[in-house]
Amino acid sequence: MGTDTGAPIRVGIAGAGSVAFGSAALLKQNGHDPMLWSPSGAGTAGLGEGRVLTADGAVGIAFAPAVAASARALAEDNDVILIAVPGYGHRAVMDALVPHLRAGQPVIMSSHASFGALYLAERLAARGIVAPITAWGTTAVTGRRTGPDRVQVNTVRAQVDLCTLPEADTAAGLALCTALFGDRFVMRDGLLAITLSNLNPQNHMGIALANMTRMEHGETWGQGANVTPNVGRLLEALDAERLAIAAELGLTVRTIFEHFHLSFHVPVASISDMNRQIHREGRGGTGPASADSRYVTEDVPFGLAVTAALGRLVGRPALLHEAGVQIFSAMYGRDFAAENDLLPAIGLDRMSLEDLRDALRAGRLPSLPDAGAENRTAATNAVQ
Repeated sequence: MGTDTGAPIRVGIAGAGSVAFGSAALLKQNGHDPMLWSPSGAGTAGLGEGRVLTADGAVGIAFAPAVAASARALAEDNDVILIAVPGYGHRAVMDALVPHLRAGQPVIMSSHASFGALYLAERLAARGIVAPITAWGTTAVTGRRTGPDRVQVNTVRAQVDLCTLPEADTAAGLALCTALFGDRFVMRDGLLAITLSNLNPQNHMGIALANMTRMEHGETWGQGANVTPNVGRLLEALDAERLAIAAELGLTVRTIFEHFHLSFHVPVASISDMNRQIHREGRGGTGPASADSRYVTEDVPFGLAVTAALGRLVGRPALLHEAGVQIFSAMYGRDFAAENDLLPAIGLDRMSLEDLRDALRAGRLPSLPDAGAENRTAATNAVQ
């Protein structure tokens, strides 16, 4: 879906994976000027110096994107910043960008994870500046990098949920995202709704758990084809937990059935039937061919653990999500909950629900007691 936006907008994309490449291709197709920055440098090694990036599939275009050598260059040379790295890279990328972002320079998070928008707003406030931060519930595109200069775009989503921090800027955020990516965005009621609108972690949990041996063996396997009836029922049960938390918060979020219908343009049916229809149409994609997959390493600590934390906060425990964190931690010999570096940074474990709501409305963290100081005082009293 193209869009007539007048003058091209310069968009700096922090990231160089499949979503970053696909987003750059969609932006170029819509008449804008994307620039890519790979934090490690490895992701753009096949680009730069006029080399062509080719996108196939739902977006078909070949162009030579600009490549930034640093976070500073990305921020200084562009009108808008799009963060398109896995959740485990969000904090490092935001920390790299913060010193160079300008007051009022829009930042878009594709997709938002672990209240990262609140973390970024607080870091910018420490510099004495405010910038609108738009959080997406999911990515605008799906796909896979098929080479150092090539991406297969499987789909461009028909609908993407968004909100903006501060909340007063949400209408402007909607207008900007529409100008850049087309008429596919829906405003949601704040960052809590966006956090509960990302269905990828719960879906990837069921898919990865049921196909782990395929991943470990490095097999080539159809993802949509392997959302069998039992796997589909697990995904539906995980969705029921997420929806129960949203209802407790008084929020309306899309269901898993709406997600697959709007993302992949298939009729509503059981989740297994919808996925197998996507597979029959040749858009089901291939599942991960390695256990070192974002389906686990990103989505468990920055997705499942966040939903589980919100369930505990509102008194609606998400038992399947909690189990997923524990099961994957046991399988990988890692403490995935402890790998989330954003929730501790905002002090979620010390917030009440009202603290969190106030922080999201204001775009600033509340003044919370120093948990370390409380523990030190208790220890002192115990020995006196």
